[in-house]
Amino acid sequence: MAKYPVVIYGASGYTGMLIMDWLIDQDIPFTAVGRSAARIKEMMAERVVRLESARYDIVEVNHNVEELSKVFQGSKVVCNTVGPFVNFGLTTVEACLRAGCHYIDTTGEQGFIRNARDQFGELFRQAGLLLSPSLAYMYTYSEIAAELALETPGVDALETAALSRGPRTGAAGVTVGSTASIFELFRSPQCYLWENEMMEHPSGTSFNITSPDFMQPVFSLPWGGTALPIYMERDPRVRSCVSAVGFYDNNVMRLVHGIGEKWETEYKDLPVEQQDGVIAQLVESTTPAMPPRERTTLQRTVDFAIGRGQLAAVRATVRGITPYIATGAIQAAAVIRLLDDDMQAVGFASGCKAFGHRYLLGFLEQRGLARATVEEL
Repeated sequence: MAKYPVVIYGASGYTGMLIMDWLIDQDIPFTAVGRSAARIKEMMAERVVRLESARYDIVEVNHNVEELSKVFQGSKVVCNTVGPFVNFGLTTVEACLRAGCHYIDTTGEQGFIRNARDQFGELFRQAGLLLSPSLAYMYTYSEIAAELALETPGVDALETAALSRGPRTGAAGVTVGSTASIFELFRSPQCYLWENEMMEHPSGTSFNITSPDFMQPVFSLPWGGTALPIYMERDPRVRSCVSAVGFYDNNVMRLVHGIGEKWETEYKDLPVEQQDGVIAQLVESTTPAMPPRERTTLQRTVDFAIGRGQLAAVRATVRGITPYIATGAIQAAAVIRLLDDDMQAVGFASGCKAFGHRYLLGFLEQRGLARATVEEL
């Protein structure tokens, strides 16, 4: 049984510890949960800021519904960072439902999000609980931009992009968990919303995105489709939504694109066990260790949404820094509202629909993590 109202599941991971940083900053006690209590304690001592002033507990648990639901009991919200979510996420969602607590996470994996919605969304609604995947930089910033664009009357079609400075030697890059999730996307359809229907991106889809923030087009990918088309699928304001992700200062996205093409030609038809081995090898070769903490002078982001209607056109842009640190802040912003029972929606709902895009943007702006602009086109 959880000692404190907030649980961080996957507490020894990079993102889990950044969430702890923000909860400590907000003086919110938490229970750190994972497979190894010793590993959690070691990593917290090494990585978590202001740990000496924190109120927390550490719990070791196996990943199954029965054990997790017992650990989650007594908490009010679980922040889940254990991925790939298509493999592990539904177990955690079900455990939260059994324990009677809200569920939030950091993933944009469409297959998991769709399954969580379809299997558990109504059950969470009936229980008065929130089921909200994708509370993370890469999806929430784009959604905030989309919601800002939708404030313009007549807008019903969205194109969004999340563009960030990619990993380089000596700078914080992509975490092990994120890399595993990225390569898992090769096994799943990547969808977008087009005229009120979910459509699958053709194999090998890429975008050359032109932005006034950069001299050259940014090579970008569907990135599994991202969470946004799923959240917009049942929004009566929106007919179409296409989302992309790109790194703007290196060749990482072209490398990922090349691996995706190789997957289609060499690995797609292999047995699942052999595919698992391929993915494990890819993760090990590209992300052998946890990256260092981000630096505000290096990690910069530009997320935008172009909104169009019959006669309306608008561009909303959210510029930011340190996307992983921002993810921790977004999770903390959600926790604050959930602890206060201050939600605009229960059941399956995005962060913007559950808490309001203006609230999330304000939380980020007040802490120097983001700044938004809107211009008519």
